[in-house]
Amino acid sequence: MPGFRVTERSMATNTLANLQLNLSRNQQLQDQLSSGKLIKHASDSPGGAVIAMQHRSDMATLNQYSRNADDGMGWLSMADTALTSASTQITRARELVLTGLSSGSSGSAEAREAIALEVDNLRSSLIDLANTTYLDRPIFGGTTPGPAAYDASGVYQGDQGEVNRTISANANVRVDTSGDQVFGAGANTVFAILGRISNDLRTNPAGLSADLADIDTAQKRVQSALSGVGSRYNQISQMQQTAENRVLDLRAQLSDVEDIDLPKTITELSLQQTAYQAALAATAKVIQPSLVDFLR
Repeated sequence: MPGFRVTERSMATNTLANLQLNLSRNQQLQDQLSSGKLIKHASDSPGGAVIAMQHRSDMATLNQYSRNADDGMGWLSMADTALTSASTQITRARELVLTGLSSGSSGSAEAREAIALEVDNLRSSLIDLANTTYLDRPIFGGTTPGPAAYDASGVYQGDQGEVNRTISANANVRVDTSGDQVFGAGANTVFAILGRISNDLRTNPAGLSADLADIDTAQKRVQSALSGVGSRYNQISQMQQTAENRVLDLRAQLSDVEDIDLPKTITELSLQQTAYQAALAATAKVIQPSLVDFLR
C-alpha cells in the first residue's frame, strides 16, 4: 500500500491548528466565566437564543400588565377612599333627618336651621368627594377631559365613557366609577336630595319622611358602588400576582438557558488550561527538530 509522506511543515501546521482550537476553547470558557452567560451572541446557540428572546418578550408583556394593574389599583383605591367617606357622610345626613323628624314642627326654627346648615355642609363636602381625582383625572367623570366631574351646584359634567386597564391577555377591567351610578342622576342625585332635606328642615318638616326614603336609596347606591370597587380591586390584585409569579418562572427558565453552571465552568476551564499547557509542551517537542539538526 502506498504511504503518505508526512513533512515537518505539515506536522507543524497541524499542531499549530490544534493549538489554536485549544486556545479558542480556553478563551470561550474564560468569556463565559467572566460574563456568567452561556449565550453572548445568537451564533453561540441559535436555538437557545430564540428561546431566550421569547422569554424576554413574554416577561416584558407581563411586566406591562403589572404596571397596568398598579395604575388600576391606584384608581380603585382612590375611589374606595372617596366612597367610604361619602357613605359616612350620607349616614350622618340620615341621622340629621331623623333628628329633624323627631323634633317635627314643634321644634324651634333655630334648631332646624342649625341642622339644615350641617346638611348644607355635608352636601358641599360630598360634591368635593365626587370630584376626587387620580393623576389629575376625575375618577367619577368617565373619560371627560375636564378637571371635575360635578360643578359647584352638583350638576354632572362628566360623560359615560369608561377607563379600562388591560391586566392580562384576556382581562380588561374598568377602573373608573360612573358618577351617575354612585351619586344618582337628574333630580335623584344625592346632592339634590340633600338640597331638599335642607329646604324641608327650614320650611316643610313634614316632607322629611319622603327625604328619609330618598337618602336610604342614595346610601344603597354608594354601598353598591363600594362593593363593586372592592371586587374589581381584588380581581386586579390577583391578576397582578399571577403576572408577577409568571415573570419569576420565566426568569428562572431564562437563567437555565442563558446562565452558566458556575462550578462546572470553573472545572472545565481548569481542565482546559491544563490540557493547553500539556499541548504546548508536546508541541515544543514535535516541532523542535529542523534540517539544521540533521546536518550536524
